[in-house]
Amino acid sequence: MSKLSVIIPCYNEEAVIMESYKATVAALDGLPHETEIIYVNDGSTDGTYRLLNGIAAGDSRVKVIHFSRNFGHQPAVTAGIHHCDADWAVIMDADLQDPPELIPDILQTRENEQANVVYCVRRSREKESWLKRFTARAFYRLINVMSEVKFPLDTGDFRLIDRQVMDEFNRLREHGKYIRGLISWIGFRQTPFYYERKARFAGSTKYPLSKMLRFATSALLYFSKKPLLLATSLGFFSVIVGLFLAIFFTLGKIYGFSHSEIGWTSIITVTVFFGGIQLLTIGVLGQYIGVLFDEIKDRPEYIIEKKIGF
Repeated sequence: MSKLSVIIPCYNEEAVIMESYKATVAALDGLPHETEIIYVNDGSTDGTYRLLNGIAAGDSRVKVIHFSRNFGHQPAVTAGIHHCDADWAVIMDADLQDPPELIPDILQTRENEQANVVYCVRRSREKESWLKRFTARAFYRLINVMSEVKFPLDTGDFRLIDRQVMDEFNRLREHGKYIRGLISWIGFRQTPFYYERKARFAGSTKYPLSKMLRFATSALLYFSKKPLLLATSLGFFSVIVGLFLAIFFTLGKIYGFSHSEIGWTSIITVTVFFGGIQLLTIGVLGQYIGVLFDEIKDRPEYIIEKKIGF
């Protein structure tokens, strides 16, 4: 019999984890597959640890991975995929914004399309602020413009992947993973599944604006070299403008149409402008060097404190 895993990363989800478990079990009951749920506790500091242990004690289908501390959402998903031995895996969050009741429909879409990946596309984002909707929409379009790989718009990590994709994913050794991007990069047959994204059942988002910006920066750095091209272009532009100004002021002195000694404002403006370009290009280079530094250290993406049910 084929096997289906549901991978659910958790961080401080005490208020929602029991409802999430019940909804997920209800969606899995009746499926013609062997099923399991893999919870990855990403160093929660509330009652999530205790609740997951209780769930695993009462249901043999539940497996739990406890991290030694908070490593982040993407390492938690990565750990779930690393420890999954099923034919298919559904990746979803614990907050019920990704509705578990859609799992049978996602499986049916996979069967109809004979797809290796079914990625879930958000038609709407219920009860999210206009700023969150705007920034998310802008990010997906920006990453597509900047990246050499084209990603589906308005998608998260909520998706189904098959064994072949998981095996290829497990070969990827980079540490700063942008998982939805990597799955697009892996390729094979991928098809969309459209749904309405719900509001959180309880609790608060674990991705405030500051964390979203770091996440977006990582995605750009790992999937695009265009910021380096932009920095080079700005440097080239600066040289051209500098040469133009040098020629202009030299000829102005010779022919008398420039009075540069009274142009204090223009000098300050030009200095600030080119100083800003230099700092910008150095900053872009620094970001890429930082990525290289993290990869060279070759630390593990996560550390496991305890595993239950494996």
